[in-house]
Amino acid sequence: MKPANITQLLATYIHALHILHYHGVLDGYGHLSVRNPDNPATFFTIYQMAPALVSGLDDIGEYRVSDSERARPGNPDAKDTVERFIHGETLKRYPDVNVVLHGHAEEMVAYSISRVPLRAATHMSPIIGEEVPNFDITKFYRPNDTQDFLVRNQRLGAALAAEFDTSSNSNTYPRHNVVLMRSHGFAAVATDVKMATYEGIFALTNAKIEASALMLQHAYTGQAAQGRDGIAYLTPRQIYDSWQTERGIVDKPWALWVREVQVNPLYVNELDPDQ
Repeated sequence: MKPANITQLLATYIHALHILHYHGVLDGYGHLSVRNPDNPATFFTIYQMAPALVSGLDDIGEYRVSDSERARPGNPDAKDTVERFIHGETLKRYPDVNVVLHGHAEEMVAYSISRVPLRAATHMSPIIGEEVPNFDITKFYRPNDTQDFLVRNQRLGAALAAEFDTSSNSNTYPRHNVVLMRSHGFAAVATDVKMATYEGIFALTNAKIEASALMLQHAYTGQAAQGRDGIAYLTPRQIYDSWQTERGIVDKPWALWVREVQVNPLYVNELDPDQ
């Protein structure tokens, strides 16, 4: 097998971090990981820093999937992100997952603390699926745990990874692409960096559209208060067909998203020859 071009992969990875910040999916916190194609037992993710400020190799570490600890010494001055266990444990449980995304967008948090289910409301968001699980970390705390909602160890990372659930057709890729995290944010999985970026942007878009529709419907009819929201969500067939379409044309918005961050002086990508 021909070795992967890791520099090119990480250039795309840095673009993804910048794009996700530009579109409000990631703020000063949050992170993205990508499995090492030359060594599936390791993954790359940023050190403890704001995603928008990642610019080159000194900002990215390589970690073991087995325990989420450094596979290489890397930058000795950089701190490891506390929640790297989200990535390691999810990549460990699902061998066909190559990318894990974690963010704290407030529109997603709102669904995590309410009883309103996040459902696919637009053909651009089939990755939402028929339902989105909500991981409640408080159910897994032990007496001596720091109860700050952060996924600080392998045990909590494994509990979150299990929430994605295994498909009836495969034990190597999960049933759900997105999982809410109570009072915290969300996590998402994908096969590649571009698709993970798409998922993050349109999961957030879907959350905004659904919230707006619910407010409009309630203001117009009052039905939401009676437990009937009246929203036209996608059917299972519509979700499936939309997903087959959208996954094949992700390169179309990707070119625009990259250009948006290339011309913005906030974002620096030392690995991009065009920047």
